[in-house]
Amino acid sequence: MFKKILIANRGEIACRVIKTARKMGIATVAVYSDADAEALHVTMADEAVHIGPAPSNQSYIVIENILDAIRRTGADAVHPGYGFLSENATFAEALEKEGVAFIGPPVGAIQAMGDKITSKKLAQEAGVSTVPGHMGLIADADEAVAIASSIGYPVMIKASAGGGGKGMRIAWNDMEAREGFQSSKNEAKASFGDDRIFIEKFVTQPRHIEIQVLGDQHGTVLYLGERECSIQRRNQKVIEEAPSPFLDAATRKAMGEQAVALSKAVGYFSAGTVEFIVDGDRNFYFLEMNTRLQVEHPVTELITGIDLVEQMIRVASGEKLSFGQDDVKLNGWAIESRLYAEDPYRNFLPSIGRLSRYRPPAEGVTSDGTIVRNDTGVFEGGEISMYYDPMVAKLCIWAPEKEGTPARLAAIDAMSAALDDFEVEGIGHNLPFLSAVMQHDRFRSGNITTAFIAEEFPDGFHGVEPDAASAVKLAVVATLVHQAVQARAVQISGTIGNHRRVIGKDWVVTLAGQDVAVTLDACAEGTLVKLADGTVLTAAGDWTPGQSHATFLVDGAVMGVKIYLVGTAIRLRWRGIDQRVHVRSPRVADLARLMPKKRPPDTSKLLLCPMPGVLTSISVLEGETVEAGQALATVEAMKMENTLRAERRGTVKRVAVETGASLAVDEVIMEFE
Repeated sequence: MFKKILIANRGEIACRVIKTARKMGIATVAVYSDADAEALHVTMADEAVHIGPAPSNQSYIVIENILDAIRRTGADAVHPGYGFLSENATFAEALEKEGVAFIGPPVGAIQAMGDKITSKKLAQEAGVSTVPGHMGLIADADEAVAIASSIGYPVMIKASAGGGGKGMRIAWNDMEAREGFQSSKNEAKASFGDDRIFIEKFVTQPRHIEIQVLGDQHGTVLYLGERECSIQRRNQKVIEEAPSPFLDAATRKAMGEQAVALSKAVGYFSAGTVEFIVDGDRNFYFLEMNTRLQVEHPVTELITGIDLVEQMIRVASGEKLSFGQDDVKLNGWAIESRLYAEDPYRNFLPSIGRLSRYRPPAEGVTSDGTIVRNDTGVFEGGEISMYYDPMVAKLCIWAPEKEGTPARLAAIDAMSAALDDFEVEGIGHNLPFLSAVMQHDRFRSGNITTAFIAEEFPDGFHGVEPDAASAVKLAVVATLVHQAVQARAVQISGTIGNHRRVIGKDWVVTLAGQDVAVTLDACAEGTLVKLADGTVLTAAGDWTPGQSHATFLVDGAVMGVKIYLVGTAIRLRWRGIDQRVHVRSPRVADLARLMPKKRPPDTSKLLLCPMPGVLTSISVLEGETVEAGQALATVEAMKMENTLRAERRGTVKRVAVETGASLAVDEVIMEFE
């Protein structure tokens, strides 16, 4: 067995590998760039080596820098994580020359499967069904348009060496094919150092289902069930689950056997994933094979009980798998929600900054048998950088079937509660969106495709409007918070003259533009809340002034609510709902209705930067007339290019910044007449 493993990666996956290595008694070495000098994976490892400046193409994907770290520390094995050099055959070959074990598949398998063009051809030869497309290299945008037209729109433009949604575009017409080809090449070169592009037919209404494979160096290859990864935006997975709510046993077996056959055809060992697109009739088509550990591997670990990182290490050291295909059992249901540093209210654009608050829910087994797991590489007070992927954490839930509730619904409900308890401040993040998906009827039914976000949130995510029942619950919570604030004030002010301050019982709660009148009375269970229609509820909570999160029991329902006092308002966040609530006496509520509404400033003649990033290009000149939909500028952040377009016809009055400038959110890029 290895004595010391170097992790050629960063963030949560580096921390994940360190945890298993520590469990196995193996020392670890972290590598870090300038931006990661104080990162969590650096402090967790036994040793740490600086490998260069912040940009990954000057640090994490520079092979010689990693080799130097290996020589300096005497590591005898390297785990590449995912991304960066994990599917780089040249890196694996360099390790072999150094006499250092690569904790991954053989070089030949990486070369065959890591190149998506080659892998498609090999899959066809192995009898695996594949998506129609052009597998040859494409010289330029004109050829890309011609090929796309011949295949028939829509098409998927993809980086041959890509992964994780990088270098990938969907084109529905010639213009999108031309622009998508260039953007994909740019992203692929920046992320992988390889700008080769191919095009294939885009299957509409698809489900993205992948098979986890695991093999040893003695000829055994197994499949460990499947994962459904259909909740995606911009081809980046957001929510994954295992098993899939769509597959039946026969389809699962057929997909698993094809994945194993393909793996054996290229002499594969270690952990890997064979990805498929599945249509509504359960016809499945080979998409690609990832010759590495997947981001979403925890859900497979939770339903199988198999530590994939441990198995990768044991396989790399030459051990045989200690179990066979018949030993692999799928138990319960697991869901993974990816917490991203992205602002869902700004079309999920990247967000950077300091984590002024980072409090994930407690990990471990709960009283009802649910398992909570949070894989992360950050900490409170840490910085989210613009140089790397925006993923902050992976919140995972496993649940068994509970008292007649199917395991999947039990897992969804447990995930909803865990998201309610997850506190993140200081950056834009997608927690509200994740909560909204968990409550969505279509998701809960399992009727999902990769188009879920586009179809259910066509105009973007604007938060969740509370329904009548939720509004009442939040009104009750707001009243309890208000009462606690008033009680603290009474303790401070005490009596004024001969008069002791008295807290009223009648209040008007203004929430989502509606007024809810409530009357409060004490009771054995906490507080008795009477509504104007005669409804009576019992409520209790553990919030005290200064807390940012508290648990409430409202009419028998447990609610984990995030609370922040904003002037005279109370900001409440729960299940994707984000409301500023006012609790006023009836007289003050009457006066508040007479107050004029503040109008937002007019920014219609300005192009504002929607996220922090680097301005990589400006496509228009001052004085130029532009049309609606025309590209104006491109901003790059977190390894993704974002093209900003004109909303309407107009004339450019002024370009305020130059190409190469680092921009903040809402910084003016150009002004229109």
